[in-house]
Amino acid sequence: MKQEKSCTDELLAEANASILFIANRPQVVMERGEGMYLWDTNGKKYLDFIGGWAVTSLGHSPKVISDALLEQSGKLVNASPGFFNKPMVEFARLLTGLSGLERVFFGSTGAEANESAIKLARKYGAVRKNGAYEIITAKRSFHGRSLATTAATGKAGWEHMFAPQLPGFVKVPYNDIEAMKLAITPLTCAIFVELIQGEGGVFEADPAYIQALRALCDEQGILLMFDEVQTGIGRTGTMFAYEHYGVMPDVLTLAKGIGGGFPLSAMLTREAYNLFEAGDQGGTYTGQPLAMAVGLAVVGEVLERKLPQQAAEQGAYLLQKLHGLKEQYGVTDIRGKGLLLAFDLPEPRGAELAAACLQAGLLINSSGPSTIRLIPALIVSKAEIDEMMTLLCNVMDRVFKNVALRG
Repeated sequence: MKQEKSCTDELLAEANASILFIANRPQVVMERGEGMYLWDTNGKKYLDFIGGWAVTSLGHSPKVISDALLEQSGKLVNASPGFFNKPMVEFARLLTGLSGLERVFFGSTGAEANESAIKLARKYGAVRKNGAYEIITAKRSFHGRSLATTAATGKAGWEHMFAPQLPGFVKVPYNDIEAMKLAITPLTCAIFVELIQGEGGVFEADPAYIQALRALCDEQGILLMFDEVQTGIGRTGTMFAYEHYGVMPDVLTLAKGIGGGFPLSAMLTREAYNLFEAGDQGGTYTGQPLAMAVGLAVVGEVLERKLPQQAAEQGAYLLQKLHGLKEQYGVTDIRGKGLLLAFDLPEPRGAELAAACLQAGLLINSSGPSTIRLIPALIVSKAEIDEMMTLLCNVMDRVFKNVALRG
């Protein structure tokens, strides 16, 4: 153990000296994962209810991904984006068939998919809306960390990040159709919203709001774009979250769970908006064969194992368990859909609780001062939910003992 500890200390010293600071990372080094669990370099085991922020949809190190990578790497790793490749065509066929949207552009990150949507919206505005370029997004939204997606994001305090920000984004309150109507001008080319604001704290769009957005976009001749980077591919209990609303978007973005941990994203659109000209859009790794093979394997596994249905069932079970915390710990506003859930603490001590859970071997996310977010893999079992609840309650008993959190 001393030798392992020394190894971990050396790794941490090197990491703290050489990795660019972007976040207050815990002083642990993760080494391997399997299913719902991670292990650090000291051999400590963690039950993972963060899931890489909805990324590890099939759990850690699923065999279908390693098999896909091994097989594809023996055939073709990269042919350049200037050519079609077989898994690209197969994956495009699968996604367009599932979504009902006829065209797809592949990327590596959610921000890249959302950048593609922003570009397409502006192209649409340029060629069909007399040069319209403004995109309306929602307050408290999160669309990525590139310069354009940072400007599109509606998180408080982000409006001055990396100034001057890219112009052309108008933010309105979420679930407020009247505010949306007032924001539309001749310069508007699209509305871009999340169906569940995951990073914003797991807040759902009202069905009537989404249906009204569809009618408004049709009336005004502007694009309706859904950011499903976090909610897509089974997370909310259906393959795509828009299925809950009975509304089809004009543009859809996917990432996170689509690759099960491998860098992969997609932007899909209707044939009517297949507007890019040669050179308008691209990327070195768009449609890269390894990523395409992984995407095929991951989405195929989600379908074969009926994981959207499992997410709905296990999410309902987890919600039931969370409601049991109300009286004992004073938690409020338990919310979410499928396996994207959150609740609020009565005090702004979310980061403290998440840190204490880490020490106890449980990974949870505090997405706001008082908010705890749970986004486990779609493969999570009732036994693992029970284990999580036991660990969480033990930590809350210890950390918040004799503190006002209980009442």
